[in-house]
Amino acid sequence: QVQLEESGGGLVQAGGALRLSCAASGVTLNSITAAWFRQAPGKGREFVAAIRRWSTNTYYADSVKGRFTISRDNAKNTVYLQMNNLQPEDTAVYYCATSAGVILSAIRREDQYRSWGQGTQVTVSS
Repeated sequence: QVQLEESGGGLVQAGGALRLSCAASGVTLNSITAAWFRQAPGKGREFVAAIRRWSTNTYYADSVKGRFTISRDNAKNTVYLQMNNLQPEDTAVYYCATSAGVILSAIRREDQYRSWGQGTQVTVSS
């Protein structure tokens, strides 16, 4: 059974940075695609970033490109999301998600991901 545990959220001022972590158990992260999604208050869940299995290929939402970086540490079986120059509109609950069978053309779709963490709150003050 895949278990994902996010950490690293918190309160930060605009322009600040945070690094989110997603520690996995029950699966080797290098063998599956991992992604971060977020859900702001009153909004649906949206894609943030993904890293494809067996590679270092990464994919980003336009709204975070150039500010966020997704990475994977195979030794620690952990995926990270480094978030720089945070803005109030980045305020959301951030979720880690994984799946072995993600189609590249659908990598941004949440229905492609089978396992989800419980989420970690990120709040950016102006």
